Amino acid sequence: MSVTLGDVSFRSAIGEVAAILEDYWEDLREERLPVTPDLRPGDVRAMLPDCVPVHGEPIVNVLADVRRVVMPGLVHWQHPSFLGYYPTQTSPASVVGELLASGLAVQHMMWSTGPAATELEEAVLDHLAVALGLPERFLSTGDGGGVLQDSASSAVLVAVVAALYRASDGRWREHGTEGRYRLYCTDQANSCVPKASRIAGLGEPTQITTLAGTCEMDPRALREQLAADRAASVVPAIVVASVGTTGTCAIDPVAAIAAVCREFGAWLHVDAAYAGSAAICPENRWINEGVEHADSYAVNCHKWLLTGPPCDAMWVADRHSLTAAMDIRPPFLRNQASDSGNVTDFRDWQVPLMHPFRALKLWFVLRTHGVEGLRAHIREQLSHAALLAGLVRDAPGFELISHSLGLVCFRLAGDNARTEHLRTELDATHQILVTPTTVDGRYILRAALGSRLASQTSVRNAWALVREIAASIPDDRPTLSETSPTTSVGARWPGTCP
Repeated sequence: MSVTLGDVSFRSAIGEVAAILEDYWEDLREERLPVTPDLRPGDVRAMLPDCVPVHGEPIVNVLADVRRVVMPGLVHWQHPSFLGYYPTQTSPASVVGELLASGLAVQHMMWSTGPAATELEEAVLDHLAVALGLPERFLSTGDGGGVLQDSASSAVLVAVVAALYRASDGRWREHGTEGRYRLYCTDQANSCVPKASRIAGLGEPTQITTLAGTCEMDPRALREQLAADRAASVVPAIVVASVGTTGTCAIDPVAAIAAVCREFGAWLHVDAAYAGSAAICPENRWINEGVEHADSYAVNCHKWLLTGPPCDAMWVADRHSLTAAMDIRPPFLRNQASDSGNVTDFRDWQVPLMHPFRALKLWFVLRTHGVEGLRAHIREQLSHAALLAGLVRDAPGFELISHSLGLVCFRLAGDNARTEHLRTELDATHQILVTPTTVDGRYILRAALGSRLASQTSVRNAWALVREIAASIPDDRPTLSETSPTTSVGARWPGTCP
């Protein structure tokens, strides 16, 4: 018996959805759509139905409203000229995998509620760890293992919980933080790090200064802070190192930081949400230096690995601290397999009880693209970033601040107001999106390359628009005849700051 949605078969409806997505991706590739919508708050709501209909509508009406209302009101993260934040991508393989996962509706919070889903996730994360060149201690065949979180934010929070359990020898489960524990990071760490610190009851993290001329954590300053805190009876619980900061894609010296963490018994979590994917290419394995000493590590597959969001891969070297911190077993969660201790129950690896079948879409991506296909994708994005960096470097009136992996940071020469003006005017075109950061008081624009639909032509088109808008912004700087000669700012490698 066929499955229907009103008067349309399920197969026909899925075919229509596939057609919508194919048309959408082609429109993005050809840049027929703006990057951002020209809307005011409430515009979309005004076009939506006022209430749930009393009687169901034909699915074709709903799909028509997707085309008419929803899609024109989106910010198109896969657009070649979406250069803001960091990329969030997907691929046809990921979409097919997610469709199947949605239809199967598996909830494998425990092995007993989804044996195949649980073991597939374990295998996928082991395979991905090997492909990324991560240390064997993260594999499920030993004391470690991986889990698919929804985001790097959840990975950081879960790492903090595991760190508190270990730092307190389990006392934390009964007595909480007692005001004794600290989290450490730099001011360049992602906003999810201080948020996790607050949620876990640690308050604001202790900020460690960066090395002079960079945005990278200073290991010497870290050691001094940990020593001072220990002398004051404060327990250094966890240090969060960044491999690819949000602002400039700076990469903290993980090996040196790990040495300090070992000295003081602090948990080391490596947040490689963006940059970690680059390590699938052997020539980029330098970003993994020191990771073999980390206690946990996370990378967002939905950024560079062609897997739709949400999909964050997190690994721990010793799963006991994590599962012991998170384990709660009321009678309705007791079963023979869990009690045996011979299976993985992902409910103990995350905050929610429910664990969706995210591994299926990642498995589809890994199998259909293969390691070489994913390497080719990463290398293409890196070549786009290199092209843009060269265009910025060669353009009069622009400063190339940094270029690290797929991120290019630049500004207009002169005071901050000129670059802020440039960003405002670019936003108003709706044809490009860049996002800002501030380093040492200087306002900088970030361009993050990562769309699978981008090309060298789209990069050149985006830069031509930037040049066109910049040409209309007054330059109030003194001429060379009115000031002493200066040295222009060039790129700093990798991920360093002015």
